[in-house]
Formats: sequence, structure tokens, C-alpha cells
Amino acid sequence: MAKPKCKELIINRDWCKGCGICIHFCPTNVLEMDDEDKSVAMRIEDCICCKLCELRCPDLAIDVVAEPKEKETEN
Repeated sequence: MAKPKCKELIINRDWCKGCGICIHFCPTNVLEMDDEDKSVAMRIEDCICCKLCELRCPDLAIDVVAEPKEKETEN
């Protein structure tokens, strides 16, 4: 079964307080702080859709959107 791919990583900048929890939990280092001390997805192509950032964000500022699963063909 193929690994899910991230379609979009939405960060609500109004809700993000820049705590960095999402950055520390990301296993593939997709997220970084920008010059305004807000989380930003720098390498979305490396996202494995584990959703650790989304689950750990205390402000619910992150939404990970995975691409729809492809239908498996039966043999």
C-alpha cells in the first residue's frame, strides 16, 4: 500500500503563536519558523502525513490535507 502524500499543509497564521511544538514533532523537518516567529511549511514534498504537527498544535492552527487514496485494483 502506498504511503499517503500531502496535498496541502494549512497553517492559520492568525492562530499560530510560534511555540514551535509542531517543528519539534515533525519527523521529516518540513516545518520551520519564519522571520515573524510563525510556523511555515518549507519542504511540503517531504511531508509523510503523520499529522503529528496537527495533533500537537495547542492552538489547532494546522490542518494536514492528504491526497485521496487511489483505489486498489483486485487481481
